[in-house]
Amino acid sequence: MFNPEFLTSDNEAISGNSLIQYLQEQSPDVLQRVARSASSDIQDIIRHNVQGLLGMLPGEQFDVKIQTSRDNLAGLLASAMMTGYFLRQMEQRMELETTLISTGGLDDDHDADPGELRL
Repeated sequence: MFNPEFLTSDNEAISGNSLIQYLQEQSPDVLQRVARSASSDIQDIIRHNVQGLLGMLPGEQFDVKIQTSRDNLAGLLASAMMTGYFLRQMEQRMELETTLISTGGLDDDHDADPGELRL
């Protein structure tokens, strides 16, 4: 799911990027554990989103080849990552609301202001 080797592919382009430098300092085990932490629901949504952007035809009937520039691919990957972060936040919020509702700690009218949880 995550290939830490991409971090060493282009030293010139990443030399000023503090996030990539931080990632390079992490052990591969930590990176793999974080990558695996995405739920299957999130993975499915991201897969569907990327397939929608690329346009997926059935592989058994078509020989699909996609050609793009490095910058466009980087934009697509960044978009998928941001989608994943957003979806994980929403998944955590849903889990919190479900827990609070089941324990009686959240009013049923919590949809009145989605940015405010009422306890």
